[in-house]
Amino acid sequence: MRLATLNLLNGMSLSDRAVTPARLTEAVQALRADVVGLQEVDRFQPRSHSADLTRQVADAMDTPHWRFVPALIGTPGFDWRAAIDADTDGAEAAYGIGLVSRYPVRSWHVTRLPAARVRSPIMLPGTKQVIWLKDEPRVGLAAVVETPLGVMTVATTHLSFVPVWNGKQLRTLTADLAKLPGPRVLLGDLNMPPPFPRVLSGWKVLAKVATYPAWDPKIQLDHVLASGDLPPVRAVESPELAVSDHRGLLIEL
Repeated sequence: MRLATLNLLNGMSLSDRAVTPARLTEAVQALRADVVGLQEVDRFQPRSHSADLTRQVADAMDTPHWRFVPALIGTPGFDWRAAIDADTDGAEAAYGIGLVSRYPVRSWHVTRLPAARVRSPIMLPGTKQVIWLKDEPRVGLAAVVETPLGVMTVATTHLSFVPVWNGKQLRTLTADLAKLPGPRVLLGDLNMPPPFPRVLSGWKVLAKVATYPAWDPKIQLDHVLASGDLPPVRAVESPELAVSDHRGLLIEL
């Protein structure tokens, strides 16, 4: 079984900063994942041609088992509001996370993670320029999945870039996931390097490899964590893909 996480960068390719369905399909099919967690996902955003990117990923994987959950409604970095559960199937432009599975999903579960109230300095990749960014609300999405290994919970999230606050979010999410059937796997961009995900969550680390930036990875921001008994990890891959400024991260069990 192959489990992957991918920060989509709203489907953008770094080669020309364009968003095209063909490149997204290429990236997803290159992973050959059975379950994939997605971050920085657009739905009905003009910058990504008003597409539903999670649906496009599901189409590329030829599966009906998928869900998008918005973290915010509006345009990231401009005019937006925090999403609520009632927005999940809405028609407004949204931004959030997605989970796609080739295997049947018994149930879906959402954990909302409020934004930090402070701005945080962020260094732009490839430069020494630092900008101060306002945090955005975050969300976790979990699926109880019927896999060849048995029933398990697979979740994804994209945590805050604000130090300490993202640790609080991780503890909140893993506490919620502990209420769902095990074993459990968390796939996502946690916006923190090792060893913090393991130390803060108490979960096992299933992949240790730099994932960011995609063109010359120096740091691991994308992680696969696990709780409960799983088969040994047979392979770890971190390919550069046709979209995103992150590399994909994939494990094979």
